[in-house]
Amino acid sequence: MPKIASADRVDRDALLDFLRPRHRAVLVTRRQGGGVQLSPVTCGIDAEGRVVVSTYPQRAKVANARRDAAVSLCVLSDEWDGPWVQLDGAAEVLDLPEAVEPLVEYYRAISGEHPDWEEYRAAMTRQGKSLLRITVTGWGPIATGGFPADVAGKL
Repeated sequence: MPKIASADRVDRDALLDFLRPRHRAVLVTRRQGGGVQLSPVTCGIDAEGRVVVSTYPQRAKVANARRDAAVSLCVLSDEWDGPWVQLDGAAEVLDLPEAVEPLVEYYRAISGEHPDWEEYRAAMTRQGKSLLRITVTGWGPIATGGFPADVAGKL
């Protein structure tokens, strides 16, 4: 039987449940000239349900988000043909020292507990890290690829 595509509309709680174990995404920001910047990122969900991305202040995605907070993400499953969802949101950029504790939360959301939090905080400071924090304002259905149902019935 051929795989049938799905597109399931979900509420915010179900969306967050879907997002928490998924950490691969493509972030879309807008360039100054109006085009889009696509960035593969590792993301997590913070305690307030925002998408968080660790980055550097020199990156194009950061400059773009500072100028235009409207961003989108396509959050993917680890398996290429697994379910995915598109999110829209408003990004804020946190720089050091304000970013340190949110970076701790980012790490926890993705990897759990660090063996030495003081060493982690020091490393984030040495590296000059920033954090993108995205408040989700809208989302599409949780989707899977495959054949439309009417086409699958003809195969």
